[in-house]
Amino acid sequence: MTVQTTAEILRRRRRASGFTLIEILLVIVIILLLAGALVVFVLPQQKGAEKNTTRLLLQGVGTALDTYRLNLGHYPNEQEGGLDALMKKPSFENERMGEKWQGPYLKPGTTLEDPWGHKIHYELADRAVTGESAGALPYKLYSVGPDGQPDTDDDIKLASESTDSNSGSAPK
Repeated sequence: MTVQTTAEILRRRRRASGFTLIEILLVIVIILLLAGALVVFVLPQQKGAEKNTTRLLLQGVGTALDTYRLNLGHYPNEQEGGLDALMKKPSFENERMGEKWQGPYLKPGTTLEDPWGHKIHYELADRAVTGESAGALPYKLYSVGPDGQPDTDDDIKLASESTDSNSGSAPK
């Protein structure tokens, strides 16, 4: 039996009590792998969710526009404030038209902006000029998408069921 000195016992305890550099580096590598997986799998899901949220917003605004037309007999025009006529009552010259307004047509707190902070665009279409088919909507309702530029591939548009089978989205 060997007798151990106090110094030898302390050296053994010091070696056993700490982490080695290899162990610390291994933990850092594992953390970085997990962070990389998060970026690879979560960020594309967020982009898809933003586009789906925009499509749902456009569908809700489209429904509100249709309800406005049912009540007043026409879609809101620029003189009535465009999409703002869905939230607050416009001033009508004809008092009877003002009585027909049954709004607000959108839920309180609804913002007319897409997830990227761009305003939703609404334009009444003149069918005589554009020559659109009978199934097409009499207005254009769209978001300029993440790039903020109109008439690009990432635009998200509301289209009638008969003219676009993929829920009004632009080609990807």
